[in-house]
Amino acid sequence: MHTTHLLYLHGFGSSPASNKARLMASTVASRHPQVVWACPALQASPHQAMTQVLALVADWPRETMSVVGSSLGGFYATWLAERLGCKAVLLNPAVHPARDLAAYIGENKLWHTPEQSFLFDLAYVGELQSQEVAHISHPERYFAIIAKGDEVLDWREMTGHYPGVATQLLPAGDHALSDFAQHLDKVLAFLNLV
Repeated sequence: MHTTHLLYLHGFGSSPASNKARLMASTVASRHPQVVWACPALQASPHQAMTQVLALVADWPRETMSVVGSSLGGFYATWLAERLGCKAVLLNPAVHPARDLAAYIGENKLWHTPEQSFLFDLAYVGELQSQEVAHISHPERYFAIIAKGDEVLDWREMTGHYPGVATQLLPAGDHALSDFAQHLDKVLAFLNLV
């Protein structure tokens, strides 16, 4: 099945200006101009972020839409894929962000525009807990790229949470997947864009 509609979800403190998001946007636009592309700036509130995303994709065809998510975006992509039954590509996906992001309650700077900040509220930890997916239902719908060198998330926890998923396990790498350009063709092949 070809992907006709593609959603990209950025990570915590990130934005559509991330290197991976911009690389995917430009590649999809040049190689697959007929694909509907969306990469929204996500709200800090996980509940609001997913309400925003569900509204954005409300009229997208479930059988031919796919989502790509990085870090916290990978957590959201999992929630979305399980809810909508679509394909998902996970880039160093967060598995337990409620636990990991509890340390970031308060004001945080945006990674790509540090002059801007956002508030991560204590209530958002509970929102993340309510979005956790205990077990994925269809491993064949997922493709993951996980770096053993991720300095933020534990690669063993990531791989353990996605049993049976086609996974590109990088022997080194980093959380940002600085070498993402080298893996882009595998992502595109899995997505099977029109």
